[in-house]
Amino acid sequence: MATTMITTLDRSSRAAARGLSDISIRNLFIIPTVLFLIVFNIFPLIYSLGYSFTDFRASTNAPANFVGLQNYRDLLNDPYVWSNFAITAKYVIVSVVGQLLVGFGVAMLLNRDIPLKGLITTLLLLPMMLSMAVVGLFWKLLYDPSWGVINYFLGLGNFEWLADPKMALYAVALTDIWMWSPFVMLLSLAGLSAVPKHLYEAAAIDRAGPFYTFFRITLPLVAPILMIAVIFRTMEAFKTFDLAYILTSQPTTELISIRLYKMAFQEWQTGRSCALAYIVLIMVLAITNIYVKYLNKVKER
Repeated sequence: MATTMITTLDRSSRAAARGLSDISIRNLFIIPTVLFLIVFNIFPLIYSLGYSFTDFRASTNAPANFVGLQNYRDLLNDPYVWSNFAITAKYVIVSVVGQLLVGFGVAMLLNRDIPLKGLITTLLLLPMMLSMAVVGLFWKLLYDPSWGVINYFLGLGNFEWLADPKMALYAVALTDIWMWSPFVMLLSLAGLSAVPKHLYEAAAIDRAGPFYTFFRITLPLVAPILMIAVIFRTMEAFKTFDLAYILTSQPTTELISIRLYKMAFQEWQTGRSCALAYIVLIMVLAITNIYVKYLNKVKER
């Protein structure tokens, strides 16, 4: 009896010393988090999956009729949807490659002893701290053919970036590059600072040139963290909606996310839009899986 009381007191005293017991931490933090995920993430995911097999329209009071895979077959045979996927793929490639080149290039410049390095790095991070709507409206003014400064500095007169079907998508991609290159720069700086200095010293002793040093030392060691940046930015670029929606309404900039929005909230094809959302989800997961496999190969080298 006395031993049991001593053990209980010891546990109580240890819990009091820690502030909260393990059971209290579970009840206060873990269980609410799990419930939140189930209610706001997993439940809507399963609910929308069920609707993707129906002809449900949220604008009517008609009951949802089960149509099997008909929505998926219609979407996969719709050339208009595939055109949206092609536009999205083009946007993702231009945007992510641009962010990679600009972000890594700026990181290479900052990875040396320069005055006010901390202040410059902080200022360069400002674009990605802004709201997407603010960035869209800001760049819409910059692209304006009448008073936009871009045409003024490039001497393009009244060239209309956002009204030109061939240039509108690149204008949106350029805005995305401006906004998210700092994210790639930040990750690249972390990777560059982790490269051992003695490797550069050994290369200098062997009189290796900058080209050899970059491609045989810097790039292989930074490649894994660059791949992580590419994975994140590809997933984000694939679901870009607000930036393209605010900047322009050209058919050539109708990304798959905009098509999904119109299908769900303008045409009220709720069941079909749920099916399209799952097709997009599967594609993003497949692309991410390819990136992750390549990342593992890069890390094993």
